[in-house]
Amino acid sequence: MVKHASLPRNEPGIETALGVLKQQFGERFQTGRAIREQHGHTTTWIENQPPDAVVFAHSTQEVSDIVRICAQHGVPVIAYGTGTSLEGHVNAPAGGVCVDLSQMDQVVEVNPGDLDCRVQPGVTREALNTHLRDQGLFFPIDPGANASLGGMTATNASGTNAVRYGTMKDNVLAVEAVMADGRVIRTGTRARKSSAGYDLTRLLVGSEGTLCLITEITLQLQGIPEAINSAHCSFPSVDAACQTVISVIQYGLPVARIELLDDVMVKALNAHSKLDLPETPLLLLEFHGTEAGVVEQAEIFGALAEDQGGHGYCATTTVEERNRLWKARHDAYPAMLQYRPGAQGIATDACVPISKLAECVTAAQARVAELGLIAPIVGHAGDGNFHVSPLVDMSNAEEVTKAAEFVIWLNELAISMGGTCTGEHGIGQGKRPYLDKELGGATDVMRTIKAALDPQDILNPGKVL
Repeated sequence: MVKHASLPRNEPGIETALGVLKQQFGERFQTGRAIREQHGHTTTWIENQPPDAVVFAHSTQEVSDIVRICAQHGVPVIAYGTGTSLEGHVNAPAGGVCVDLSQMDQVVEVNPGDLDCRVQPGVTREALNTHLRDQGLFFPIDPGANASLGGMTATNASGTNAVRYGTMKDNVLAVEAVMADGRVIRTGTRARKSSAGYDLTRLLVGSEGTLCLITEITLQLQGIPEAINSAHCSFPSVDAACQTVISVIQYGLPVARIELLDDVMVKALNAHSKLDLPETPLLLLEFHGTEAGVVEQAEIFGALAEDQGGHGYCATTTVEERNRLWKARHDAYPAMLQYRPGAQGIATDACVPISKLAECVTAAQARVAELGLIAPIVGHAGDGNFHVSPLVDMSNAEEVTKAAEFVIWLNELAISMGGTCTGEHGIGQGKRPYLDKELGGATDVMRTIKAALDPQDILNPGKVL
């Protein structure tokens, strides 16, 4: 496990605040060790640092009450959705109170004519799309995990559809948020544009719980496409697959999804999902549009892929086949773990300008081989974002050291190429050392904003900055 230092604890304040919260919330106030450790856990190799208590909130007013009580006593507050984050976002290095928002799970309203909706933070993306289906609408941001929309907003999630539909920051119209002193604010309206004041919505989207607790989100929706065409194509090398992605983006082909899988990842998916794909690097795609449009797009892609040695190209509009392929893609993490039983998957991500994608991914493959690691690669290649996941025997100290060395190397490589140390996982605890390297003096501005909005540093302390 990767350890992060604990922060100073305000023992008297914590004891007093817990007493007040226990009296107010009764059975929804929990201090059992198992539930605290659950709320300090994320899918990561970062050591668990559990909170002192977990409170299950049911309303914005209750969240405001919790934060106000904690602010009065200088006690940390950490928001929790479904626990699918990857960089230690929900750890409590200074102790404090975890506010579990999962029971705030109502779709407040849907406005089909305006293609928008309002939801509470505990609504998951799958639940929202199930709710919207009979209205011909869907919410396109798909990070893979069935994450909560509050957590997705807090971390500016993206995923497989980002190349066409953008990330959370492109699809959140406004948020309702509880600030560090318990005040409740709303950052915008349902209007599609505004010149009224600072863009607080995009300040809070991606702030990882360090500036506020998000209690409601107004989201932009999309109409379900008339036709959807999925395709897959194999390549002789990762470089050839990446060069095809670059050609697709530069051509302006409006792909909705274009996912890269290296040969190791394909082998893992074949074994886990009972597929028979050629065990060479693969691109998995999806096209949205009219019946004629998706066929044309698929044909153009086929020609671009052929120029790079693409083979085994197959396109389908069959719902069952599409679902089988994308279910396999979303099962990449358990497939990786099955590929090397007993190992822990260390998920890390980077994002580079699309013209640098082939160079960066090829270099990552070479570095993995040099270190003697097993590390499948999968990525949302259409926007230059990819994930390398060393499969590590955590009892092997040398292997753990090599994996840590690789993560550091990849972060620095991406930054040196004009990219970022994280395209979608966020900073949390795990990537804090690289933020200054990436943004330089801009992090001082971030610290100024943090100090102004949270002068006691009680909102998710020890994260981002």
